[in-house]
Amino acid sequence: MIKEELLELIPEFNLIEDSKLRERTLKVWEIALKAGGWEVKDLKIMPFTLLIEPCPCSMLEHIRGVTRVSIEAGKALQSIYKDKLKINRDYLISGALLHDIGKLVEYKEENGKFMQSKCGTLLRHPISGVGLCYSRGIPEEVMHIIASHSWEGDRSKRTPEAVIVHHADFINFEQFK
Repeated sequence: MIKEELLELIPEFNLIEDSKLRERTLKVWEIALKAGGWEVKDLKIMPFTLLIEPCPCSMLEHIRGVTRVSIEAGKALQSIYKDKLKINRDYLISGALLHDIGKLVEYKEENGKFMQSKCGTLLRHPISGVGLCYSRGIPEEVMHIIASHSWEGDRSKRTPEAVIVHHADFINFEQFK
C-alpha cells in the first residue's frame, strides 16, 4: 500500500531503470516513513525545511523539484560533454529521491507544528539518511550523494552525480529563502 501511494505521488521513482535499485529506493522511503511515524499523505504538508517560516513548499514538492532539476542538468551536461563526463542516471535519480530522506526522522509534528525530533537534534538528515540506506542495498555511490548534498559534504570530493544533486537542492532551496 505504501509503495503504491509513493509511486502515485512521486512518479519519478519509475525513471530509475534498474528495477532492483528502484525497489530498494522505494523500500528506504517505506522504512523512513514508518521510522518517523508518518503516512505518505503527510509528505504533502510536511515542510521541506525548518529554516524558512512559514515554509511555502512541501517535502513532496521539494523532492520532486530536486529530482527533476537533477535529471535535466544531467541530460544537459551529457549532451554537451558526451564521453568526457560519465553520469550514472539511475544513481543520480535515486540520490535525488533520497537526498532528504533523513528528514523523515529529523522532523516531528506536535500540535500541528513541525520541529526537530530528538534524532534531528543529534543527527542532521544527511547522516540519518545514509543510516536509513546502509543495510538496504543502496549503492555506496547513492549514499555518497545523500551524505554530501548539504554542507556536510563541502570538504569531500563529490562525484558528478553528487555535484548535480547538491546544486539542484540549493537551486530549489534558494527560490524560497
